[in-house]
Amino acid sequence: MTESETTARPHVLVIDDEPNIRDLVQAALRFHGFEVSTAGSGEEGLALARSERPDLILLDVLLPDISGFDVCRRLRDEDDDVPVIYLTARDTPSDTVTGLSLGGDDYVTKPFSVEALIARVRALLRRVKRDPNSAQSSDGVLRVADLELDEKTWTVRRGGVPIDLSPTEFRLLAYMMHNAGRVLTRAQLLENVWGWDYAGQSQIVETYVSYLRRKLDPFGPNLIHTQRGVGYALRVKEDDK
Repeated sequence: MTESETTARPHVLVIDDEPNIRDLVQAALRFHGFEVSTAGSGEEGLALARSERPDLILLDVLLPDISGFDVCRRLRDEDDDVPVIYLTARDTPSDTVTGLSLGGDDYVTKPFSVEALIARVRALLRRVKRDPNSAQSSDGVLRVADLELDEKTWTVRRGGVPIDLSPTEFRLLAYMMHNAGRVLTRAQLLENVWGWDYAGQSQIVETYVSYLRRKLDPFGPNLIHTQRGVGYALRVKEDDK
């Protein structure tokens, strides 16, 4: 296989003890051009992660031997920074914070849309290969002006003041900060934050942008700007610098 072919076909490892889910996700990923390996337990998944070095891992939280959280923790302890998306039947803030603080990058709640999952995988792989001129800093914290977002701990601060965001608000802000300065269309935001690849629900984007503005604007100049008829950009206006 040539280098270009390898680049064009990222390798995803699916670790889940439910055969139906493994088969469904494997078929969908292969249909969309990914190479796929699967494992039915945490220990088997760890072995494959070490031997095959996948580009991304889809990791069930509830496994029969060790938890998905333990799998991720052990990989991080070995300095393996492979992107991890948790697959979980529980969508509670404490579980989310626990999983992400252990080194996970995202989570998807069961039952899930396969198309939404594929969009989430693509978005995370793009983010990992992002432009070096983006808002990512050497310590893993995104910064734009006085706004800071830590993807490891799921915390946001503006001017040093903690900002409490819902999981969806956090994902939206993180995506905008990764693309700071760019005008992002509603369709782009839907695909990369919600996993929808159509513009029929753009109203939800406007709703969540308004939520973010309501929480961020009291602490400083406006950072989220509307490009009429196109979408939104997160940037510092010249006269605010």
